[in-house]
This record gives sequence, C-alpha cells and structure tokens, in this order.
Amino acid sequence: MLCDVDNVIRFYDVSGLSALECAAGLPVGTTEAVAYAPEVDLPFLLGRITQEEWIEAVALSLAERVGHARARELGRALAEAPFRADAAVVALLRRVKSRVPLVLVTNATPRLYEDLAALGLTDLADHVVSSAVEGVAKPDPAIYRIAAARAGVPENRCLFVDDSEENVEAAVALGMTGIRFREPADLHSPFGLLLGGRPAPATRGAP
Repeated sequence: MLCDVDNVIRFYDVSGLSALECAAGLPVGTTEAVAYAPEVDLPFLLGRITQEEWIEAVALSLAERVGHARARELGRALAEAPFRADAAVVALLRRVKSRVPLVLVTNATPRLYEDLAALGLTDLADHVVSSAVEGVAKPDPAIYRIAAARAGVPENRCLFVDDSEENVEAAVALGMTGIRFREPADLHSPFGLLLGGRPAPATRGAP
C-alpha cells in the first residue's frame, strides 16, 4: 500500500493566510498559486533550497503587487500554516498496516519527518519515501519504483492513493492500482480488499 500525505492524511488551515491576502487586496489563493508553481516549489520539494529560500522566492514573485515586506509575510504565513491529520484516514491506514506493508510516498519538504512527529505519526508507515530525500518527485516514475522496492513488492502488487489525478495516472502507467482521493469514503471499498473484505468494484490498474 502506497499513500500520499498532503491532502490525504494531512490538511492545512490557510484561513490566516487568506485573511492576509484580503487585507493586501489579493484574491484568496494567490499566494498558494505562486508558491506551488513548479519553478518556485520544485527546488524546495527536491531538497535543493531551504524553507527560508522558498519563502524568499515566493516573496520575489509577489513583491511587485504588494511590496516585499508584505510579500514575505504572505510567504511565511503559508510556510507556517497550521496542519492536522485526518483521524478517519489515519485509523484506516493503521488497520491496513496491520495486514500489508504501508509506505508513505510524498512530494514533501525537508521538514516532513519533523511534521510527522508533531502529528504523532512517526509510526504510521513502515517506510517513508520523500521527494526531498530521494531527489525525485511525483509523477516521475522513479519515485514510485523506490516506494515499491521499500514495500518489497513489484509495482503491479501496489495500491497507490493520491489526491492528484496526474500522480495516480503515473502510478497506473507502472501497473499499480490507482485510487484518486477526495474524501475518506473513497478508501472504504479498496481498503476492504486489503483488510479481507469484499472486492473493490472499480479501481484502476493491476490488483
């Protein structure tokens, strides 16, 4: 079982950031759109720059619109946004781990292990495959192969869960079963297979 982290297990509260954007006269979501553009975000996810350098890159992209000081404030608000784990998803994953190897495979910053500790989830998975450590990010096939190897199974024996359609499609192209996550209910049927229940009706890829 291979599972993404952000927007599957972990969710951010960006309400504070949204308030700052409104105060600055920016549409809500502007900072995230800038920060998660590949040219800004990918170096951070690959561990090539620090968080402070990422915040500065965000600030440089926003400075013409709101001034550099406010732009840095917006970047820092995003970087330091509080987060929580979805209890229902965590409970399901703990049950799955009792039956099959569980690997977290995520495009994550160098702070991932610190963040998992803050959530009390350092024991959630058998292995963690992080883009910032491996130097490769989804949807590059290499990171999926690394995750399958850590699980100790061939790609076609993996069930992969992610909130990104692009990432799911890349997993399916390698022969994995892919599940696009939108809410915990999306996991009940496919996880039933892993937990010994009735077969899932419509997953994609090889079981």
